[in-house]
Amino acid sequence: MEFKVVKINNEFKNVVVSHKVLIEQEMENQKIEIMSKLEKGQVIEGTVKNITSYGVFMDLGGVDGLLHITDISWGRINHPEEVLKLDDKINVVILDFDHEKKRIALGLKQLTPQPWDALDESIKAGDRIKGKVVVLADYGAFIEVLPGVEGLIHVSEMSWSQHLRSPNEFMKVGDEVEAVILSLERAERKMSLGLKQLTPDPWGVITEKYPVGSKHTAKVRNFTNFGVFAELEEGVDGLIHISDLSWSKKIKHPSEFTKVGDEIAVVVLEVDLENRRLSLGHKQVEDNPWETYETVFTVGSVHEGTVGKVTDKGAQVLMPYGVEAYAPYKHLFKEGNVLAKPDEKLNFRVIEFSKENRKIVVSHKVLYEEAVAGAKIAANAEEAKQMEQDAKTLKKVKESVEKTTFGDLNSLAALKTDLEQGELEKAKVKLAQLADKKEDAAEETTQPEVDKKEEAPDA
Repeated sequence: MEFKVVKINNEFKNVVVSHKVLIEQEMENQKIEIMSKLEKGQVIEGTVKNITSYGVFMDLGGVDGLLHITDISWGRINHPEEVLKLDDKINVVILDFDHEKKRIALGLKQLTPQPWDALDESIKAGDRIKGKVVVLADYGAFIEVLPGVEGLIHVSEMSWSQHLRSPNEFMKVGDEVEAVILSLERAERKMSLGLKQLTPDPWGVITEKYPVGSKHTAKVRNFTNFGVFAELEEGVDGLIHISDLSWSKKIKHPSEFTKVGDEIAVVVLEVDLENRRLSLGHKQVEDNPWETYETVFTVGSVHEGTVGKVTDKGAQVLMPYGVEAYAPYKHLFKEGNVLAKPDEKLNFRVIEFSKENRKIVVSHKVLYEEAVAGAKIAANAEEAKQMEQDAKTLKKVKESVEKTTFGDLNSLAALKTDLEQGELEKAKVKLAQLADKKEDAAEETTQPEVDKKEEAPDA
């Protein structure tokens, strides 16, 4: 055998030789010679040396080449083992090579005709075509209509519904499906397919089936901050604006009113054919109760209400008939300047009503302020009545003074002193005593006269 000296160690008197180096050198020379004879497009026989998930390594007689999985077949394959196995001898075509890196790209499918060239020339956009589902992706499904000829059904073309869903809801790999050709570009080898086009477009008869003002039952699909999307049928959705959910309730988010999957009664408010949009309303199913509320919650009327959550601005108040009114913060105070509490039932006076804005403003504070003012008025009236009686009493005193005899002067002097000192009650008592004395005196003076009349006949 021949060896090549690769190392000499004089100190230890060792010599290292290798036969492998000579072989590698020979193989390297052989590779250079083989690659020098290669050309793009050249067909060469090779042996399957190794199989990986991304391709097959081929022995081309001293030099290796890679047959990528995408170049094994015009059709889709999941693994090279579906087509090839180890030690298979096959013809391949040289697609490309790199002298410096000594890499060779091989192809197998290129030895067979391009399937797109075999596609019937009469096939055109608008035709129906059948195929097998070979790949499902988030954005759609690839349909193989011929080995190596595929078309894409985008998820938006699977249903007339505007709510994009997963392709898994419509089909699975291996299914045989029928579709409509939407576009066909032979030069670019692209085909766009549609599934929903197999059924009539519901928007073609939308004005006849869902005229403005008609009532229907819809299914709640999803929420937004500004409303509810409801589905009347597959492909026909409408928006119920949050302001069209209830005549009386103040709704901050649609989830407070309904939930996904519920059925809800709706009225068609507007049809936008150009943008394929429907405007729906739920509250319009019933008559506007604010026509009635206008006669019930008149400004100045008083009703019992339940206080809701209290904030630094005010509180919602639940009134009769389920109507929600609003009480500003300063109108929530009770007697003694005490703030009303949540869930507390109180009487409220309507101080503002707007049918157009569906707004009722109420106040409890004005009621207790009016009660306090009324009590003051009553007290003032009682005081005035008492003053009137006192005036009459003084008048009597004066009249009595004018008719008083000298014998009453002492009593009148005491009465005068009480009046001057503001002792009105004492004065009243003394006046009554004086009046009694005068009545007794009157009786004594009249009695003798009667007796004289009785004795007159004897005289």
